[in-house]
Amino acid sequence: MRRLIENRFGLLALVLVALGALYGVAYVSRPAPVAQARPQAVKAPVESVTAVCPAPSGSRVSVVTPADPERPQTPGSATLSAIKAPGKNGGGKDDVIDRVGLLWQRDVAAGGGPLVVDADGSMAAGLESAQTARETSGTQRGLAGVRCVEPGAESWFVGPGPAAAEMTLYLANPDSAPANVSFMVYSGEGPVLSERGNGVVVKPGEHRVIRLRDLAPSPLIMALQVSTSSGRVAAAVKAVLGQGRGVDWLPVATAPATRVVVPGVPGTAGQRELYVAAPGERDTVVRIRAVLEDGSYALKNKETLDVPAGSASSLDLSTGIGGQPAALVLESDVPIVAGLKITGTGARQDVAFTAGAASVDLGSVVADGRAEGKQTSWLVLSAPFGPATVEVRLLPAKGEAPAPIEVTLPAARTKELRLTPPKGSKGGFSVVVRPKPGSGPVYGGRVLDEAARDGQMVTAQPLAMARIWALVPPTVDSPGVVLP
Repeated sequence: MRRLIENRFGLLALVLVALGALYGVAYVSRPAPVAQARPQAVKAPVESVTAVCPAPSGSRVSVVTPADPERPQTPGSATLSAIKAPGKNGGGKDDVIDRVGLLWQRDVAAGGGPLVVDADGSMAAGLESAQTARETSGTQRGLAGVRCVEPGAESWFVGPGPAAAEMTLYLANPDSAPANVSFMVYSGEGPVLSERGNGVVVKPGEHRVIRLRDLAPSPLIMALQVSTSSGRVAAAVKAVLGQGRGVDWLPVATAPATRVVVPGVPGTAGQRELYVAAPGERDTVVRIRAVLEDGSYALKNKETLDVPAGSASSLDLSTGIGGQPAALVLESDVPIVAGLKITGTGARQDVAFTAGAASVDLGSVVADGRAEGKQTSWLVLSAPFGPATVEVRLLPAKGEAPAPIEVTLPAARTKELRLTPPKGSKGGFSVVVRPKPGSGPVYGGRVLDEAARDGQMVTAQPLAMARIWALVPPTVDSPGVVLP
């Protein structure tokens, strides 16, 4: 042994053996590795909502926050006021709503600018508001309704262009920071308005009304992108097609995606015109499938639509879906945006618009429903990808609410429901749609029409996901918080 120790190579061998034994014991006795859980977003109830009714002059404004027994009730209120700069008095008396489950409605006199709906506490989660106008003569004849919009950094609109209708863009900034806004217009001939050189700054409490004909007079059809490089803005677009041709607001469309669902097409007769834009740098062929009451089909001779890069295209689908409640599923290899024009019947026409929308996984609320005189409200629901079951509730402005009904939608089917409040209830009503647990994706829209002597009047609103929950991103340690 002594000879082995004195031999330096032998000593090295002993050290290696000892180290091997030490690490062997450590490996066998080491604790089991702990799996590192990835941080997940947290679902938190919405505690504050701001929405802008863009031009309520001469319209009926409706505001509602449905009661939800699953949410804890906290103090809260919703305030309706004229838009104004922070710290300034806008003049006039504000309206305050502090009761959950109450449908508040008011007819706004002509004149005045946008109304801002600010809600907090229990009045915020699920709050919805809308404005609806009714005119029986002139260029504004028809029903024209729009969901009051939240300010954001980007909005898309798809429909007729300034060469086919009087298209007006309404911008409002209810925030305390200025919004630097730019526009991009895509027409049948390609981009006709660059992002550069056409921007405007909308100051806090300010609103703007812009004729799109002054920006891009030539497009017959268009997709409009409104975006901000700083701040947020509430954007809305109104289309006036002219004497006896109809009027309505374009709903905000979902952002460009490779699959777009355009829901809420009513089962009445009349023209149906599809608009699709591909704002990217690649041409595309859009595949079209209609989801009807009896199944889902590719429409004969209208299975596809060619859309060149950076442009918009249209397709008449009247012979494919006219007279049938429907939704359209559009698929493309590149992101697209889409919308649809619905034309009423009669000697004097009216129009309505629907657009690409998200599924209402968290439920949806429509503030304004009608069943007065010759006015009728319809709910068009579609389950394009799998069977679905939803609960539909009506909240009348006055009187007892009827019991909710359950609607079952087989896969790849559309159903149309006539919304009738119970006898004894007066005024309008709101509509609450909630998918049942395990339900497949549901898309839909509310259609309001009126049988007038000189022609049907109509307006539509695709269902939007209710403002009930928000996904709060996880927080993680990062040196970027303190390092430049």
